Amino acid sequence: MDDSSIDAAGALADPLRRRLYEFVVESGGEVGRAEAAQALGIQRTLAAHHLDRLAEAGLLETAHRRLNGREGPGAGRPAKLYRRADRELSVHLPPRDYGLAARVLAEAVERHGAEEALHAAAREEGRRIARGTAAESLEGLLRERGYEPEEVPGGEPGESGLRLRNCPFHALARDFPPLACGLNLELLRGVLEAAGEDGGRARLDPAAGRCCVVISKNKKY
Repeated sequence: MDDSSIDAAGALADPLRRRLYEFVVESGGEVGRAEAAQALGIQRTLAAHHLDRLAEAGLLETAHRRLNGREGPGAGRPAKLYRRADRELSVHLPPRDYGLAARVLAEAVERHGAEEALHAAAREEGRRIARGTAAESLEGLLRERGYEPEEVPGGEPGESGLRLRNCPFHALARDFPPLACGLNLELLRGVLEAAGEDGGRARLDPAAGRCCVVISKNKKY
């Protein structure tokens, strides 16, 4: 645990600041000061103050761009925009290093070709998670686990899918992509099976900025 993690935790202690952070995260992209202020029903200057504090703590990243698309003299000043920072922060008291343990275990699995056993264990863990949840829907369960699901149109009338905007195993997936994505896929298939759904609804569809797994046909949980 370093000072930046402690600062980030402190920045989120303020309820209004935490709501602003959640609004930026849920937007899935960049948010301006005026947009954030309107969404939370507060003054723009107050929103700007708290958004800047979140950026200083490393929780948000900033960019400047003209929203009207105009360039040159008379185009106006660029707006300051905020998006979730692409970094992980954690606070453990006393300090813990679960990431290191995960990397060592992943290295061992790859060296000894134990992916099949890993996938079986991941699917069973997914079933256990689904059986033990109090969530009333698949979306609720996924939200609890940090996947940040969002519904997207499907290919047929009345059908839809779930795209997962966050990967809970991001650091591991960055260093061991096939291993982590395979684990994630089997975990989610186990969740679906325990919920009485077809595990095949979960499939790999990697893309930048989101989880490598998508879930098609958003049926009743």
